[in-house]
Amino acid sequence: MDLFLNKPIAFSAMAKPIGSVCNLNCTYCYYLEKQKLYTDKSNFKMNDEVLETFIRQYIEAQQVPTVNFVWQGGEPSLLGLDYFKKVIELQQKHAGKKLIENAFQTNGTRLDDEWCRFFKQHNFLVGISIDGPEKIHNQYRVYKNGQPTFSDVMSGIDLLRKHQVDFNTLSVVQRFNSIKPLEVYHFLKEIGSGFMQFLPIVERESISKSPDALTLVHANSNVDAKVTDWSVIPEDYGRFLISIFDEWVRNDVGRYYVQMFDVALANWVGERPGLCVFDETCGNAVVIEHNGDIYSCDHFVYPEFLLGNIKENPLTEMLKSDEQYHFGTQKLEALPQFCIDCDYRFACHGECPKHRFDIAPDGEFGLNYLCKAYKMFFAHVHPYMQYMGDELSKKRPPANVMQWAKRLDDRKAGIVPTQKKVIGRNDPCLCGSGKKFKHCCFARFNL
Repeated sequence: MDLFLNKPIAFSAMAKPIGSVCNLNCTYCYYLEKQKLYTDKSNFKMNDEVLETFIRQYIEAQQVPTVNFVWQGGEPSLLGLDYFKKVIELQQKHAGKKLIENAFQTNGTRLDDEWCRFFKQHNFLVGISIDGPEKIHNQYRVYKNGQPTFSDVMSGIDLLRKHQVDFNTLSVVQRFNSIKPLEVYHFLKEIGSGFMQFLPIVERESISKSPDALTLVHANSNVDAKVTDWSVIPEDYGRFLISIFDEWVRNDVGRYYVQMFDVALANWVGERPGLCVFDETCGNAVVIEHNGDIYSCDHFVYPEFLLGNIKENPLTEMLKSDEQYHFGTQKLEALPQFCIDCDYRFACHGECPKHRFDIAPDGEFGLNYLCKAYKMFFAHVHPYMQYMGDELSKKRPPANVMQWAKRLDDRKAGIVPTQKKVIGRNDPCLCGSGKKFKHCCFARFNL
């Protein structure tokens, strides 16, 4: 069956050119142990043949003018700068008339001036993994010898800023930092992160462990497993998102971008969210490992989700296979009735299948572990999302929500501005709409 029915083919293939090899030993990392899937543990470098095959097929398959490459690991900088100079050469060789863009996810500890000059020259978007200020970051993000990494990451960020390289931040929300939301948010603003991703970490580990087997298991695994000690607690994650949102919606809309909030607004106005976990179906984001193996998803790198190898099967053929179609549509088809009946199904769609291992109140399997968190968050942000969606429909900036939110706060506190002391009926409305107050927020608040 065709996963791309009646629409241009555009998909993501996250590249792991060094597999799971990393110079860090982050406690919560779900990818480090993927080395166990490969018997030859001496070489995890994607060779020139596989690299060129991937680049050529990936560009050819995209039926859109811009092709986005995402380079991850492990730690991709371990391959060295010359490797990515080769990447640029191969992209230019096969680009044709298409525009090529690159994103590079790194822990930031190995960046230097040469790397940053390269990123700037070739317009790389760099993602930096950082979990918050020093004490919070060093809780789980350490080197192989257990030493902290924060100072080296900050040195890398300083170099990116020095060379004016575009970067965003990815913060893993786990058991430790989830109870310090504003500490994390304020810090990220201070270091110049204009775009923030907050990734909740939820992993289950097998109770019966074997040295050669994967310890962390997927949602549909039949082995006895328990949630890890570092996994975020749902209620804490909900409060984490709400705390940051409350500050953002009053002060930072249009100045700082939080992926979760952008995605929620997209679903509120009926647009595609741009993030697979909150889309109705998935399957358009595969992973290519160092040897050319293609897996259904970054979070499903398990033998049962191996689609094939790019040296033997064309990339598009694997993307459009029955196996991948089933993987993508199961996200919708396997929703528990509890989710189907939920008021916020449109905003969540059951989130990532990776987290669907809980039991719903009616006893049905497959409820998302983070369900309580998302219900808390979506219920809280509902009026603000409605307002921003309404502003967008009227071709006005969603940032107007900041004035609106503050006026709501005043009303809740019993502070209702009188028209004489604050603003006249015929004065321009404070929300920035350009309308007179009497035709805008005066009517909205029934003042």
